This record gives sequence, C-alpha cells and structure tokens, in this order.
Amino acid sequence: MGCGNIFFTILITLSVALITYNILISANAPLKQDFPGPSRSSSSFSVDPVIKMPLDRSGSSNSKRLFHTAVTASDSVYNTWQCRIMYYWFKKFKDGPNSEMGGFTRILHSGKPDQFMDEIPTFVAQPLAAGMDQGYIVLNRPWAFVQWLREADIKEDYILMAEPDHIIVKPIPNLSRDGLGAAFPFFYIEPKKYESVLRKFFPEENGPITKIDPIGNSPVIVGKESLKKIAPTWMNVSLAMKKDPEADNAFGWVLEMYAYAVASAVHGVGNILYKDFMIQPPWDKEIGKKFIIHYTYGCDYTMKGELTYGKIGEWRFDKRSYDHVAPPKNLPLPPPGVPESVVTLVKMVNEATANIPNWS
Repeated sequence: MGCGNIFFTILITLSVALITYNILISANAPLKQDFPGPSRSSSSFSVDPVIKMPLDRSGSSNSKRLFHTAVTASDSVYNTWQCRIMYYWFKKFKDGPNSEMGGFTRILHSGKPDQFMDEIPTFVAQPLAAGMDQGYIVLNRPWAFVQWLREADIKEDYILMAEPDHIIVKPIPNLSRDGLGAAFPFFYIEPKKYESVLRKFFPEENGPITKIDPIGNSPVIVGKESLKKIAPTWMNVSLAMKKDPEADNAFGWVLEMYAYAVASAVHGVGNILYKDFMIQPPWDKEIGKKFIIHYTYGCDYTMKGELTYGKIGEWRFDKRSYDHVAPPKNLPLPPPGVPESVVTLVKMVNEATANIPNWS
C-alpha cells in the first residue's frame, strides 16, 4: 500500500538517526538458518530450523497489572495452525487464578486479512518492502510490532510477546516489576562471546556488554511504553545486523533475538531472567512451575520410550512435519516412559484440535 510504504520510509529515516551504527553496510550473504557455534550445518530449513540444545516473584498488589498477549505470524498454514492452538489455550487460562492476562492479538504481517480474523483477534500489519528481509522472514516481526504499537488501541499497560509455538499451561501473572521486563534466558544468546560484533550496534559509551541480557523478544513481559521505545530500535538493529556480513554470519537464525536484546539495553530496559517462564521438551522433562510449553524441538522416541534426538523415532511429534497441512485430530500419544512434558504437549494439542471449530 502506498501510504504504508511512505510511512515505512519516514520511520526508517528518523529511527536510524537514534542509533549509533552505520546502517549503510551492504551484504549479499545468504541466510544461515542455524545457531552460531562450532557445529554449524550447511543445510537450511524451508520452514523453521531445528535448534541445537544444550527468581522468585515477591511482593503483591491488590490491583491487577494486566498485560496484553501479542503473537506475530505469517499467513502460512504452518504459523496459522499453531496460532489457533495457542489462542485456544490462552482463552482457557485467561480468567484463571492469579492470572493477569488481558487481551490477545495476532499480529498478522502478511499485509492482508485471512479466513481466521473472526476466530482470533487480529491486527493486519504490512510486511517489509520486497527483498528487504533477504529471505529472513523473521525481520518482519519487529516491523510488525512497530506498526501495532503505533496504530492499535492497547488497553493494558504491559505486553507479553509470545510466539505461535507457545502453549500456555497455567494462568500467567505479570512477572515484570520495578521497571524491569521479565524474560526467558536462552543458553545460546551469548553477548560476551560476540562482544566484538555487538559493539558495532552497542558501542562502549553505552556501557559494559553485560548490559545486554541473554534473551530474545519472546517470551518477554515488558511495559507498553518501554516497548514503544524499544521496537523501532529493535527493527533498525535487526536490519543493520542483517546487512552486516559479520553479524549475519555470527548470529544466523537468532539474529533478530540478539537485535531485541541490544535494543532493550540501548534504552536502559533491564530484564528479570525468569527460567520458570517456559519449558522446552524433550529436554525439559517436567512441567513444574513453568507457564508455557515451547515446542520448538522435535520429539523422537523408540516404542520403549527412549529419546532418539537427531534421528526420526518410531514415535515422533515435530511441528515441522506439518508445514503445509495442519496436524490431524487425535494424534497418537507417546509410548510409556516418555517424559511428562512431551505427553502433556501432545494431549494439549489433541484437546485443542478436538474443540476448535472447523479444524482440518
């Protein structure tokens, strides 16, 4: 749309001036959809990469500090079925005990409405200009948040940034406090290791590299006004990193996560590193105190319940198996001996697909 493109151009021009780096670096390096580290793979994934594995909330208030849950998504089959399941469980727990969950928005960055607008509350955002993402579709996420934060009427004072492959397993309170965000720490986000690269976007006058938290943008609960400041910087740092061959090569598929961590630090927004925010099966075996199941890893087992990660199992659940078609109803449950986390995940997927209207 013409207006959208003009708005985008103006936004880029104004925002870049606020960031102390050179955004004019050019690069034609192909997208490497894996994680930085010694065992980089030469293969790429058409849908989603397989990720290499590896505080106590005090105080109370009589008034709830509601947060709005926002999930960015494309209009692909793959993203859509995940969003439908995610929203089903959001509704189940929204009004539960200790919940401070407010509204919900799917930020659809396809630029046009889809057939699920009536099922899931949706804001339609414009994608980046053609070619700007260089095949790295995740760059649309920060740009979509910029549009939503500027144009939508968001009642809540806090935002939970979540993802389609998150399943809420219990009511979520507002874990942020004292001007700090609440974020899940990722073991593969290592600012100190990549200090020389990050200094291009977070110069020494901004402070020690330890100010950059080992987080991505999701899951994060953060104040709405703080996020309004962070989002344009997050977008521009993402674009600058993608244009920088060294940063693009170092960060690969997690580039946009590093960009959010940098943007949060640039604006002085620290984060409570909340390990109990979510669980990631099959590596995390028990639900425990966690609030979210993140099913980014494939779950492969023998019929004896033995994990065969890296090798397709006799029993498996992997979201990438359903990149062009939604998973069927009544998926087979894992064999005996498989951890609680995986069993719970499949049962929750099955409940959702059994109850969501017109599931196919």
